[in-house]
Amino acid sequence: MKLFLIAVFSLGGIGFLLGLGLSVAYLKLAVKVDKKIKDILEILPGVNCGACGFAGCEAYAEKLVKEEVETNLCAPGGEEVVLQIAEILGVEAEITEQKIAAVKCRGGNKECIDRFVYDGIYDCKAADMVHRGHKGCVYSCLGYSTCVAVCPFNAISMDNNGLPVIDEEKCTGCGKCVKECPKGILELIPKSQKVYVACSSLDKGKVVRKICKVGCIGCKVCEKSCPVNAICMENDIAKIDYSKCTSCGICVYRCPTSSIVDKIKARPYALIGTKCTGCEKCKEVCQFKAIEGAKGEKHKVIKEKCIGCGLCFEVCEPKAITIAGALGHREKAA
Repeated sequence: MKLFLIAVFSLGGIGFLLGLGLSVAYLKLAVKVDKKIKDILEILPGVNCGACGFAGCEAYAEKLVKEEVETNLCAPGGEEVVLQIAEILGVEAEITEQKIAAVKCRGGNKECIDRFVYDGIYDCKAADMVHRGHKGCVYSCLGYSTCVAVCPFNAISMDNNGLPVIDEEKCTGCGKCVKECPKGILELIPKSQKVYVACSSLDKGKVVRKICKVGCIGCKVCEKSCPVNAICMENDIAKIDYSKCTSCGICVYRCPTSSIVDKIKARPYALIGTKCTGCEKCKEVCQFKAIEGAKGEKHKVIKEKCIGCGLCFEVCEPKAITIAGALGHREKAA
């Protein structure tokens, strides 16, 4: 019993001394963390998605304090986090428009033909390694849900046509799906942008027609019909300059293959009031012949043809035109 007690007290004493030594070492050698880093970490989402360009939230917080990087790099945090970070650091907030992911392909199982039957790993990267995928268009979505698997916000799902669907309420624009997609058919676009080209093919129009019903054929109809010169052709595919685009929707209705997407489910329409002088300027700019009436007489809008682009609204000098409908009602200022 005596030997047992000696052993217990000896081991206990050694443990106490070692613990005391570790405590002293911790106090002497501990790396002090800047309070600003701690405060920033508390407001960051903590999803470690990498959208900021760093290894995770902690790495971004350290860079913000030590190297003064941009305060607006956290896509999931949004404007609120940017403002809080700026307040902690005592700098001016750098607010930028939020972006969300967009699917630049409409060639699903029904629209794009297959070259062969793929019977392998259910993953887009794996499928792409087999002759660039089974789809007739080698630039199209393969539909094996890689983007769904990597999205940290559950903002992507697959529809019954084999194409990804973005939930705009959940998408934070972190860009993880964009990086992981082997086909590059996912792109970050401004959240306010309502119109975008949903095709990534670099093939000539003649080839596209044979393999996909909804691919861009490079016909330039959208480029010619855009009233603000926001569309140009690059590598045989239409490209929209979002800084110029007004989302009027003309290109959507002009595109012969429906390769341009309109996120507005129901567009407004024009109404012509009693102030109309019949100057015909509205008729001149309307590309859809949606306005009728003789010169000098009150004009009328053919609602079935009007797409609500607003060009007539902009040129009407008597301010006789209003835009009403799904997007609300606006009236030209007096």
